[in-house]
Amino acid sequence: MSDQTRTRTVRLRAALAVAAVTGLGATALTALPAAAAGEAVAVQYRQSATGSDQVEPWLKVVNTGTTGVPLSQVKVRYYFKADAGASYTYACSWAVKGCANVTGTFGTLAHPTATADRYLEVGFTAGAGTLAPGADTGDLQLRFHRSNWQPLNQGDDYSFGPAQTAYADWTKVTATVGGVPVWGTAPAGNEPTPTPTPTDPTTPPPTGAALFDDFNYTGHTDPAIGKHGWSVRSNSGGPGVPGATWAPENVTFAEEGTNSIMNLRSSTAGTGESTRHTEVLTKATKFKNGTYAARVRFSDAPVSGPDGDRVVQTFFTINDLKAPMADDYAEYDFEYLPNGGWGEPANILYTTSWETYRPDPWEAVNQHTEVRASYAGWHDLVLTIDDNSIVYYVDGQEFGRHDARYLPERPMSINFNQWLIDLAGQTSTTPRSYDQKVDYVLHVKDQVLTPAQVAAKVAAYRSAGTAFEDTVPAS
Repeated sequence: MSDQTRTRTVRLRAALAVAAVTGLGATALTALPAAAAGEAVAVQYRQSATGSDQVEPWLKVVNTGTTGVPLSQVKVRYYFKADAGASYTYACSWAVKGCANVTGTFGTLAHPTATADRYLEVGFTAGAGTLAPGADTGDLQLRFHRSNWQPLNQGDDYSFGPAQTAYADWTKVTATVGGVPVWGTAPAGNEPTPTPTPTDPTTPPPTGAALFDDFNYTGHTDPAIGKHGWSVRSNSGGPGVPGATWAPENVTFAEEGTNSIMNLRSSTAGTGESTRHTEVLTKATKFKNGTYAARVRFSDAPVSGPDGDRVVQTFFTINDLKAPMADDYAEYDFEYLPNGGWGEPANILYTTSWETYRPDPWEAVNQHTEVRASYAGWHDLVLTIDDNSIVYYVDGQEFGRHDARYLPERPMSINFNQWLIDLAGQTSTTPRSYDQKVDYVLHVKDQVLTPAQVAAKVAAYRSAGTAFEDTVPAS
């Protein structure tokens, strides 16, 4: 992210710290054409709070079928009416299965009603195990609140049952097993449908204006980097540790297998003066609707030295804030915090879509999705923006879907950076360094590609021996 977003990002994360959130995990949902014979679940619900500061849907999933149900195949949706302009934060207070094995993401209904335009989708990791016939998950004590902790109204929420003070079957929440609806009634016009089995394209998508870079350079001083439209940051300033330096020499390139890899190494010895951050960004702000993709390797541990620093590893797009609360600001982030930070105690991956903000006094208009789990290793990150929604994918699976109100009005730049929030996570003065690697970046203008189509297009570039292309016109 760029300098203009530093203050508001730190303050957003500080606000999130108000919620005492325990760790969450995530696993990919495997799409099945139909629920296996004998697989059936019911959902029981009770409300824990009728107040105006947060929603507390407590749930139990019950296996009413004749065979075991892997909980990683189960998704439960709680439907609600969003307050105007609000974004929401999910938390798990306690769960018999362990909060680390329960996930929560927000989605938008295709057909809003008077009592629902959003939903909280609750899922499970493989660590939650299999639910035997007749067994239930035990308590899932869940909650969510407006991200800025402003009052909210539960009275007009479809799934809310103010009189439901003890667990009982509740059909105003829905459940699917392997993508197949098995429980509940969704708000009118939003009935779940079986998830189709995805198919890979046999040919790459149609050609069009695109940026592709395989990062095949000799080093940060390679003249081709500038000619290809990139800037390796060296100027001072935020975000992160005061007094830190943005070090272009810490951006290196090397062969790994058959591909060239860009490496961003950030380091510290426990002082501002010893801290080195890294950032690479496009000089042009000419990217808007379409598909953005990168293969990025996040790391949980330092290359050397003690672990624990509050590191932020990113892939994002952004333009500048012209004035506080300017409605033509835009930013779309993948942000991985391997050691937590901003009030989070451990690993968390955020995707955040920004409409605008005001740094002082702080006010933000955004929507975000987060999963509390380790994302160490290589990951395929895809972001699509069209005239209706913003969708984030991780490793081919939808991670977050955000509303049309956050769509960009002006073009943006493409950025990668790695930086330390502060030095409080690890106070040692022993030198340590962290690596974030990038295999490639792709933007296809005005085309929404599936993750499979992205993979096919990258493969086509590589099979043709094309290490760089930029046909995206200037804005």
